Amino acid sequence: MADQTPILQALNLSKAYHTGELIVHALSKVDLDLHAGELVVLLGPSGSGKSTLLNILGGLDHPSTGSVIFAGDDLARMDDRELTRYRRENVGFVFQFYNLVASLTARENVEVVTEIASQPMPANDALNLVGLGERKNHFPSELSGGEQQRVAIARAIAKRPKILMCDEPTGALDSKTGILVLEAVSQTNRNLGTTTVVITHNVAIADMADRVVVIGDGRIQEVRVVTDKKQPADMSW
Repeated sequence: MADQTPILQALNLSKAYHTGELIVHALSKVDLDLHAGELVVLLGPSGSGKSTLLNILGGLDHPSTGSVIFAGDDLARMDDRELTRYRRENVGFVFQFYNLVASLTARENVEVVTEIASQPMPANDALNLVGLGERKNHFPSELSGGEQQRVAIARAIAKRPKILMCDEPTGALDSKTGILVLEAVSQTNRNLGTTTVVITHNVAIADMADRVVVIGDGRIQEVRVVTDKKQPADMSW
């Protein structure tokens, strides 16, 4: 069971986008605590606000109002340089598309991060953790979609982030390949104790979480603790 110490807190968080005279409220008065070592699934349909929430928690965007507290500091008050440092030192990102450098091997793609991290994990160790140690010298074009996504996970965790944020990490994959990717995410959470947030619209993926946060229309609709947590290989898609 995850430690109950809050590592990141969103307080009264709102985000509005202005398009001409139209105002779109992507988030409205969201309160959310993330605890050290837990795996949280943000579940909701497209347009519900879950990616906007992840971008703000990850320091990729500013809220319109509210606070995001990390280690006593409010991300909402940070300038771009401070947010860059926050992301570099504390957050790993995995997106739906892998964003690997085509001219670099799997190991070299991971080393892009380890070269700038303060206390990185060796690239080979990160690749071993996601089951790709034997593929470390292969280029992205020589890897399947699932393998490329696992390289992206290895790259994200190699800097030993306190928080791993995954935005629809299986969205471009078939269910069998997606399970392999989710196993890599789950193993990272278990073995490294990394607080992990997974965004998805796939209800089945919620079974792997410690907590499920259901988002709709920019608001948190429900928060539930998963009492019968499953491993990805045991889930029915």
